[in-house]
Amino acid sequence: MLLFLTISNDTFFVFYLVSNLINLALLVVAIYKNKMHRHRLEGIRIEGIQSSPFTPPISLLVPARNEERCIVDNVRSLLSLDYPQLEVIVVNDASQDGTMRELRENFGLHRSPTLYISEIETAPVIGIYRSAKHRQLLVLDKQSAGCKADAINVGINAASSPYVCVVDADSILEKDSLARIMAGIISDPKRVVAVGGIVRILNGSIVQGAELKRVGLPKTHIEMLQVIEYLRAFLVGREAWAAFNLLPIISGAFGIFRRDLLLKIGGFRADAVGEDFDLIVRLHRYLHDHDIAYHINFIPDPTCWTEAPSDYKSLARQRARWHKGLLDTLWSARDMLFRKRYGRVGWVVLPYMWLFECFSPVLELLGYATIILAAFLGALSQHFFILFLLFGYAFATLISVGAVLLEEMNYRRYSSWRDVAWLLIYCLFEHLPYRQMTMIWRLQGMWEYLRGDLTWHQVKRTGTSASSQQ
Repeated sequence: MLLFLTISNDTFFVFYLVSNLINLALLVVAIYKNKMHRHRLEGIRIEGIQSSPFTPPISLLVPARNEERCIVDNVRSLLSLDYPQLEVIVVNDASQDGTMRELRENFGLHRSPTLYISEIETAPVIGIYRSAKHRQLLVLDKQSAGCKADAINVGINAASSPYVCVVDADSILEKDSLARIMAGIISDPKRVVAVGGIVRILNGSIVQGAELKRVGLPKTHIEMLQVIEYLRAFLVGREAWAAFNLLPIISGAFGIFRRDLLLKIGGFRADAVGEDFDLIVRLHRYLHDHDIAYHINFIPDPTCWTEAPSDYKSLARQRARWHKGLLDTLWSARDMLFRKRYGRVGWVVLPYMWLFECFSPVLELLGYATIILAAFLGALSQHFFILFLLFGYAFATLISVGAVLLEEMNYRRYSSWRDVAWLLIYCLFEHLPYRQMTMIWRLQGMWEYLRGDLTWHQVKRTGTSASSQQ
C-alpha cells in the first residue's frame, strides 16, 4: 500500500509539474506574440479599415432564443458598430417569449422576398424579414432543432458576405471590434481562414442600452475568479496556441470565419455538445485533408463582453456542459491522433487536450485522494508536500499572475490600481479552492456524457447586458 501511495503521489506531482511547465511556456510565447501583434498594429490604421470601400464585408450572425429583455438594445448596438460593410442577421430560434414581437415593433420588420438557399440542412425557416429602418438588418424566424448550432447554420445559409462573425445575442462588442479582428485577416487574407477575439467578463461593469460605459470588477467571489480564469485562458492559452497554428477553439461568443469553408464542412455540427470547439477541430481536419495552407488566428484586443454565471448552480452546469463538449469533440476526432496527415494538430494539441484537459479532473481526483490517504497513514513526507505546494499551487498561481500583468501592461481595461490589486489577490485563490470546485463539475460533465446525458441546461443570467449596472 505504501509503495502504491508513493508511486501515485510521484505520478501526480509529475503531472502537475509538466502541466505547469507547459503553461509557463505558453505564457512566454503569449508575451512574445503579444508584443509582435502590437508592433504589427502600429503599421495598420484601424481607421483605414473602418472607412475603406475595399474592406471585406461581414455578416454578423446572432442566434437568439428567448432574448426579449436584451435583443433590441443589442441589435441596435451591433448596427452601430464602426465597420463599413456590415450585414446583421438575427436568427430567432423558436423563441417562446416576445423576442420576435420586440424585433418587429422596434425595427419595422416586413416580409422580404430574399432568396434563401439551404446549403446546410437545418430546421425549416418560417419567415424572412427585412427592417424598413435598417436595410442591413435581416431577421429569420425558424423552427427549433433544439440547438444553437442549427440557428447559426441558418444564418450561414442566409449570409451574403464572404466572412461571417458569430456573436451571442446577449454579448456586447466594442465599437471597433470588427475592424480590429479583421486586421488579423487583412494582413494575410489567403492563409487566415478564421480568427477569434477575446471574451471578457461583463459582470460589474456599467452598461446602458447595450453600450459599455465603464469597465468594473464583479462584486462576488465566484465572478471574480472567472475574470482571472478568462484572462489566463485567452491571453495565455489561445494567444500561444495560435502562434503555432494550433488553436483548438474559437469562442462561440465571438469569432469570424470564411463562409465558403463553413459551407464545405457542413457548418456547425447540430448534434455537437460543444459546437465551437468541434467546428475548429473539423476545420483543421478539412484543411489538412485537402492540403490547404492556412492559419487559424487569435487577436487579443478585439473585445466581446459577456455575462458570466453569478451563482454556483449555473456555473456548475456551464462547466459540466463545457467538459461534455470537450469529450464529445475529442472522441469524434480520435482518428486524428498521431497521424502524419494532421501534423502538429494530431501530434501535439489533441494529445494535450486529451491528457491535460479531458482526463485532468480524473487524475487530480486520484492524486488528491492518495495524498490525503498518505497523510492519514503517516506516509506523506514533508519534503514531498513542500515540493507539491511549490510546483503545484505556487507555480500555477504564478501563471495566473502573469496573465493579469500581461493584461495590465498591454490593454489596461481595468484602469484603477485597486482593481488590479484585487485581481492579483484573487489569483491566490484560483487554484485553491476554485480549481477543486471546477474539477468536481468537470467530473460531473464526464459522467453525464458517458451515461448518454447530453442535455443542455439553461444558464441563469441576471440580464447584465440588458440594463445599466451600478
